[in-house]
Amino acid sequence: MKEQNNVVKGVFLVALGASSFGMLASFVKLAYKSGFTTAEVTYSQVLLGLLCVSLIHLFRKKKADEPKATSKNVRSLILAGTSMGFTSVLYYMAVSYIDASIAVVLLMQSVWIGVVLDSIATKTFPNLTKLVAIALILFGTVLATNIMASKIELDIRGVIFGFLASCSFATTMFASGRIANHLPATKRSMCMLTGAAIIVTIFVFVTQIGPNNFEFMKDFYLQFSQNTDGIRDFDWSIFYGWGIVLALFGTVLPPMFLNMGFPLTGVGLGSIISSLELPASVTVAFLVLGEKVILIQWVGILLILSAIVLMNSSLIFKKKELELQ
Repeated sequence: MKEQNNVVKGVFLVALGASSFGMLASFVKLAYKSGFTTAEVTYSQVLLGLLCVSLIHLFRKKKADEPKATSKNVRSLILAGTSMGFTSVLYYMAVSYIDASIAVVLLMQSVWIGVVLDSIATKTFPNLTKLVAIALILFGTVLATNIMASKIELDIRGVIFGFLASCSFATTMFASGRIANHLPATKRSMCMLTGAAIIVTIFVFVTQIGPNNFEFMKDFYLQFSQNTDGIRDFDWSIFYGWGIVLALFGTVLPPMFLNMGFPLTGVGLGSIISSLELPASVTVAFLVLGEKVILIQWVGILLILSAIVLMNSSLIFKKKELELQ
């Protein structure tokens, strides 16, 4: 009975973490409507998130036999964290061009990209189950983005940025699952967020602070962008406004809830529950932003969710077999 209660608790925690992250794209859209730039949005989220995670790590109760992080561990985690920074930048750039509901569907392509990365790393060909799941995801994406409609309203820039974000996100998941797993979650998160902060800082300087203060950078920037509105002083007010919301739902709550929930649910069930990020994001975009989501898009979303269940079914059945023994 106790074990069953722990599983229910784990499902609830994973669902909270996934739903929190799912709301993020809509909050980013609202921040854009308030006049903030991609640079301001990403910088405030990552820096405030790094501050919060660092404070949690500093004041948490440490175990006597807690392993120490080596300099190699720290360097590897910071390097892995750079992909997290690229994910934030690319995902938020995608959100600036396309609907939040479409952006999160593109981000979910990280599921099959992760399978490809794992196959390359292990030098093995994906089994039939994974191939079927990949096919479901790709077909579901066609439906969920409504790309077959007679009037396509997808900005190609947003699609490219969204797909690149999914590649970067898959790299983050692949690396974080293999680097310094013996360290506390807060320590690992702190190091990875440091890597993300480095990338985002460079992005902020190149796209906003630099062009606003150096003429040669302004000329270079204008060669690639016709939007001169972004060349202005950095608006630090985002740090005590939308930045707090973005950091909370994008950097602090999701990893905290997921790290607490996954040990209770197991990888298979946890992965399936975490896919709630997709319907949560689409639902919030529909309710808060008023984005139009038609029936065929919901069918596509269900296909993507089905693929995630299929990919993790072996882990769930294996767990049940162990429980019966």
